Amino acid sequence: MKSYLAPSALLPGGWVNDVTIVIDDAGRIERVASGAGDAGAPRDAERLPGPVIPGMPNLHSHAFQRAVAGRTGIASPDRDDSFWTWRQAMYAFVDRVDPDALEAIAAQAYVEMAKAGYTSVAEFHYVHHDPKGTAYADPAELAWRIVAAAGSAGIALTLLPVFYAHAGFGGAAIVDAQRRFVHSTYTYSRLLDVLAAGAPARGYTLGIAPHSLRAVTAEELDRILRLAGTGTPIHIHAAEQTREVDDCCAWSGMRPVEWLLANAGVDARWCLVHATHMTAREVGALAASGAIAGLAPTTEADLGDGTFPGEAYLQAAGRFGIGSDSNAIIDPFAELRQLEWSQRLRLRRRNVLVDPSQPSIGTSLWRAAAAGGAQALAQHTGSLAAGAYADLLVLDPDEPALAGQATGRTLDAAIFGPCRRPVRDVMSRGRWIVREGRHPREAEVLQRYRAAVARIDALA
Repeated sequence: MKSYLAPSALLPGGWVNDVTIVIDDAGRIERVASGAGDAGAPRDAERLPGPVIPGMPNLHSHAFQRAVAGRTGIASPDRDDSFWTWRQAMYAFVDRVDPDALEAIAAQAYVEMAKAGYTSVAEFHYVHHDPKGTAYADPAELAWRIVAAAGSAGIALTLLPVFYAHAGFGGAAIVDAQRRFVHSTYTYSRLLDVLAAGAPARGYTLGIAPHSLRAVTAEELDRILRLAGTGTPIHIHAAEQTREVDDCCAWSGMRPVEWLLANAGVDARWCLVHATHMTAREVGALAASGAIAGLAPTTEADLGDGTFPGEAYLQAAGRFGIGSDSNAIIDPFAELRQLEWSQRLRLRRRNVLVDPSQPSIGTSLWRAAAAGGAQALAQHTGSLAAGAYADLLVLDPDEPALAGQATGRTLDAAIFGPCRRPVRDVMSRGRWIVREGRHPREAEVLQRYRAAVARIDALA
């Protein structure tokens, strides 16, 4: 058991000064006490140097895309670059990634997540087979590499093996570039069996992820949803692009979010990733379902997806979380900044996504995203409360943007101020994985990453 004394902390009820946090040997918070200062803390309590906030769950990551980031900035001759042209570049890259490279890239992404303030991650894992589309001798080979990478970084993992069977709505045949992703419902169920057996010993949470309505038929979706247990998280891409919405309407007469709500039994287990293009009716219905809208604002901006209807969704009491998705940017503070700024640009107002009960826009966004992320990952995290995992961040008191800020405005400055590195220390499940801004394995992980990228580039 360990005890810590924070000068201030963001608790479920708001910001509080002089907070004692007691953590048990299993990595859970046993007790939180406020207002007692040194006198009320255990004698062996470690005094933390800065404000403490809950760690952020990252609800959507494609870890291998970390190595694609920054490689798609050359404009095409026709100047018609889009999500769809970016996808072709991504396909060409992943075709050269072997298991060792996948693990090295994922470990680099996860170390960067840890240093940025993500304490857990949902990996939307859809690269299953070798470059020829043949299953490895162990069909879970690449999933184990993801598990190992998360272990290297010390970040908690919700593993989401993806079911991907088609290139378009209505069961369209896959193209060669997608051959590494494809499963039948039978081989997918076998993969889940293997991963379910390994979860208790390896310490990850297992969910399921039909890739999108483009990639599964209605019948296949029904079959794989039957594989999900009562509390199993279910993640799916939905309504990221207007072309996707148009194609879905042509196939079914309904929009993607509309179709899922009418046909798939969407409830609190679900995370609809992106959900960018929704009608007012869809916004209200998704909020009422209890599902999480999984937002990746920096990726959505990078790919030109569009703007999520944030104000209407929150007014309908919708729940959301954030993810790094393509890992072009790995920073939860930047995700929340981009989310709010996208609303400001669209509506030409400031402080749009604030909770009426909490006037601080930074505090409102962090609390909502942490809670929504915890729900999407099916992990008891996202808050500094008894029984939750001890996933916490210590903000850096030496960061100039935080200097002189009142306690309740700390996250306003960290998210919206000129703050370059707000995070000093990071704890995941009771274990420090970052101290004074450094991860103990970052040099080793970076060396492996550089070697992996060099091997990939040599194959181009």
